[in-house]
Amino acid sequence: MTEVVRTDLWGEVVGQQDAVQRLRAAVDSPVHAYLLVGPEGSGTREAARAFAADLLSHELDDVGSERARHLAGAEAHPALLVVERDGAAIDAKQSREVVRQSSLSPSEGERQVIVLVDFHLVGDAAAILLKSIEEPPASTVFVILAEELPPHLATIASRCVKIDFAAVPMQVLLDRLILEGVSPEVAEQAALAAGGSLSRGRLLARDPAVGARRDAWYRAPVQLDGTGATACALADELLAMIDGVMEPLQVQQAEELAAYQATFESAGGKLLKGDLKKMEDRHKREQRRVRTEELRSGLAVLVSHYREVALSDSARAADFLTAADEVQALCASLVFNPRESLALQALFVSLPRLNPQL
Repeated sequence: MTEVVRTDLWGEVVGQQDAVQRLRAAVDSPVHAYLLVGPEGSGTREAARAFAADLLSHELDDVGSERARHLAGAEAHPALLVVERDGAAIDAKQSREVVRQSSLSPSEGERQVIVLVDFHLVGDAAAILLKSIEEPPASTVFVILAEELPPHLATIASRCVKIDFAAVPMQVLLDRLILEGVSPEVAEQAALAAGGSLSRGRLLARDPAVGARRDAWYRAPVQLDGTGATACALADELLAMIDGVMEPLQVQQAEELAAYQATFESAGGKLLKGDLKKMEDRHKREQRRVRTEELRSGLAVLVSHYREVALSDSARAADFLTAADEVQALCASLVFNPRESLALQALFVSLPRLNPQL
């Protein structure tokens, strides 16, 4: 008899031993709702998939268990509902559908798992979900993912088992990328720029320009001369370099879509247009997020140059403080989707000059 090789979904949750231990211990007797809180790339979504796989494969035979785990890992299990925002947040219409779905019997097996993604953006629709999250049927388990806990979610948070995820330490990222076959030199550059996100680290490891882009941001302060012409040229150059990261991202997304389709086909199902659109919409949101992350990362490198100058020359401390304040204001404005080129040009005109010869 052929031995069934078990899919290891927990292996995708990196650097979160305490969180993994708590979730795995909960499989035998889960409560109604879990709240996984951590920054993007910390592994909350991967943990949600692994936890759902364990819940949905619980007490099945080897063949049935592996099928359930495989489908849950691709977010394609009939009893797994992954709810992603259609727009800026999960809205009232989506919330009412979640309430309806949570009251139904599982479409397969004895449990259903409902995963709510980006719940920190839910806004006023949270009130619609409160009762269902607080007291769902015994067969329903909610897994709620949030990057942070704004005050208006305090009530829902109090009804859930809260499990914290931290940014992945750089050394852990580095070791994982090398384990996955990335050369140590490329892995180090990617881990340094990843900001504690494994998904971002993997993307940057596929981007040959990551080091050059970081160097360009670091050099930017010494190129500034206070003129609009220089600010425009520099902003255009840096934004064009950010555009370069879209190519490896699109390749990665195409691979994800192909794997998703293959999972449906191997299970004898068919990918519906609605499923395809959900993935396309998620990929568009991911592309916007990656652009914003890359811009924030570059601005952080720029500020680090001012900080290093201030550490070596205390007379330039005021320049560092000014640069940090200006960059922080720009980063805060990114949530409103400003014109990146104009915002970056304005920043470069306002920043202190580090090269007195310009």
